Amino acid sequence: MQSNMLELMKIFAQVVESGSFSKAADRLQMHRPAVSKAIQQLEDELGVKILHRTTRRLSVTEEGEEIYQRSKLVLADVSDMMASFSPTQPPRGRLRVDAPLALTHAILVPALSEFQTLYPEIELVLTASDRITDFVSEGIDCVIRLGELEDSSFISRRVGNVSMATCASPSYLARQGVPLTPDDLVHHKAVNFFSEHSREVMDWNYAIDGEIISRRPGSNMLVNNSDVLISCGLAGLGMLHALRTALEPHIQSGKLIEVLAEYATVTKPVSVLYPDRRYLSPKVRVFTDWFSALFAKQQTLLISS
Repeated sequence: MQSNMLELMKIFAQVVESGSFSKAADRLQMHRPAVSKAIQQLEDELGVKILHRTTRRLSVTEEGEEIYQRSKLVLADVSDMMASFSPTQPPRGRLRVDAPLALTHAILVPALSEFQTLYPEIELVLTASDRITDFVSEGIDCVIRLGELEDSSFISRRVGNVSMATCASPSYLARQGVPLTPDDLVHHKAVNFFSEHSREVMDWNYAIDGEIISRRPGSNMLVNNSDVLISCGLAGLGMLHALRTALEPHIQSGKLIEVLAEYATVTKPVSVLYPDRRYLSPKVRVFTDWFSALFAKQQTLLISS
């Protein structure tokens, strides 16, 4: 196939739309013989007649009409692709992002109107889950993840850390009492979170005198979804240890009561991951930069409050 097939298609489309070789040559700023030669090359390459040419008129063959319609689609796709990656054009196109449920509710969704205002030509496809995402099979452009990352071929950008909190509903604490130290958790029941990927149950980690201790109360329930985790805690089914940003609204409303607040919890890193490609698309770059700035702002507000 000719390496300049796109150029031949562009010339052919212009000839059809102009209705003559001369007008097409003028619009393309080419010599008329060069336009005629390009059409001949395209016919030779495709093995079909695409134009009927006489001294008086020019008409498109049946095969030529189909090739013209397909050429327009191809040329439009190429033009769209070039515009999407051009540094002089605003980012555009469909952006597929996957994020943890807790961060989606607490941080991402409340600020998305700002992102849409900044980048109106980006169509965001947002999936929220607490599972491991397969970039390739699911067509994901970038992923926001919690916790330490496994080695992979993906590029990761750590944007900060989130703190944890331990709490329970008033009804649970009225029945079971309030733990005063992490060691007291052995006498309590919890709604524990487990990873769907590894099946491991999450430890409750605290920093005491410069050392990290892990505690894991016995479970009434195990869940793999942060929304369900919080719902179970609100229903008084057990104690919770989860992201402070997700628990804070319920703590403020009194539906949950924080315990062990004087014991520092171990934070979890937050990272953005995307495939290791030579050229990072503008839409992924602007989203990563925007989310990094948003997360930093959120952490500053939490510290100041």
